[in-house]
Amino acid sequence: METPERCPWCGNDPLYVHYHDTVWGRPEYDTLALFEKLCLDGQQAGLSWITILRKQESYRAAYDHFDPEKIVHYDDARVKQLLADPGIIRNRLKVRSIIKNARAYLELQDKGIGFSDFL
Repeated sequence: METPERCPWCGNDPLYVHYHDTVWGRPEYDTLALFEKLCLDGQQAGLSWITILRKQESYRAAYDHFDPEKIVHYDDARVKQLLADPGIIRNRLKVRSIIKNARAYLELQDKGIGFSDFL
């Protein structure tokens, strides 16, 4: 079997190689998958993408699998819980950004605009 040609940025980290080979550069149209990607991209600000990839499963667990219907109801107590979770980036602005993203996602949905179409 021939080894696929890869971009130099992914190096040989198995997680990065898997991301490169199965996710990166492929179109995505599923609205919830896009919502998750938007949220994770926001978490990356100032960090490397591999840092976020290593925490992706923790993010899914912490944020109810990126269900906007649940995230929109997060209150100050839930934010405090998230800020104590070592599995995610514990930055108040980044935590709040995911909650704001959920509100915006649902507002689009209420207007009959699909997130994939919006993007």
